Amino acid sequence: MAPTRDASPTESATAHAAEPANGSALAALTPSSPYVDLDRSAWSRLSESTPLPLTDEDVTRLRGLGDPIDLAEVDAIYRPLSRLLNLYVTATGGLHEATSTFLRESSTRTPYVIGVAGSVAVGKSTTSRILREMLARWPETPRVELITTDGFLHPNAELARRGLMDRKGFPESYDRRALIRFLSKIKAGHAEVRAPVYDHLTYDIVAGAEAVVRKPDVLIVEGLNVLQPARPSATDESTVAVSDFFDFSIYVDARTRNVRQWYVDRFLSLRQTAFARPESFFHRYAALSDAEATAKALSIWESINAPNLEQNILPTRGRATLVLTKGSDHSVQRVRLRKL
Repeated sequence: MAPTRDASPTESATAHAAEPANGSALAALTPSSPYVDLDRSAWSRLSESTPLPLTDEDVTRLRGLGDPIDLAEVDAIYRPLSRLLNLYVTATGGLHEATSTFLRESSTRTPYVIGVAGSVAVGKSTTSRILREMLARWPETPRVELITTDGFLHPNAELARRGLMDRKGFPESYDRRALIRFLSKIKAGHAEVRAPVYDHLTYDIVAGAEAVVRKPDVLIVEGLNVLQPARPSATDESTVAVSDFFDFSIYVDARTRNVRQWYVDRFLSLRQTAFARPESFFHRYAALSDAEATAKALSIWESINAPNLEQNILPTRGRATLVLTKGSDHSVQRVRLRKL
């Protein structure tokens, strides 16, 4: 079982965008690539006139355990991204008005939905929280909500009944129908939509607890497998994918060896924090030595997180609208944006 925020991710030699052969900071990966590839400096220059609304204190509050993101990183990467998303949201509003005019009806815009995917320990939770804060500072999108798909995991009792406790975080460990129903209601414009709540300390769904989403301007949906295509089965004939409800999607990427190290580092840090609490599902790991904890973390990574990344998460990278590629220090080095 993977004792981390995301329930169970992983790995595989993540291929990365090659440097443009001509040395240009802005170039397509290949002549036939659907993406535009930008290095860090080229990307950061795209929003020189956009204000940076966050402070050092804001960034410290928002970053996750083991993610050393600072204000300089937010300035270089997330300031341009928030501006791009602001433009996309505004353009989508224009399309809504055009459609309403064509249909000769007056209807309220539904939330603009952004999906954020990637491996466990890669930093997608920090990315999601930073974006939520920055998008909420734009006058066009003052109401921004964030939902993680952890709340749609089956409860531990159900996972145990199905023999899936060691596959927590794999696609089959989620209540996909409930997640699809939730997003369907969001896009249908329901006044209130409710989602289950997951407790990372007890590693289980909180019975009776709900997160209530009330028609935000933007909804961010973060999760390991949110970009997976639909997989019809004998018991589920639906061909609807979670990503079908997204207006924009982001994949947070990094080389597998780096993500594996970040996972181990976070596991070691959790011994002094969450694991140390008696009510923690992983309290038994709190007393492990550094060597024992490292061995346990690597064992979990190789048996659960790596297969999930290789088989389920990494293959969805090409479905994203935008890919943030991190270096070994967690800083984003390249950005790939899908062409329109």
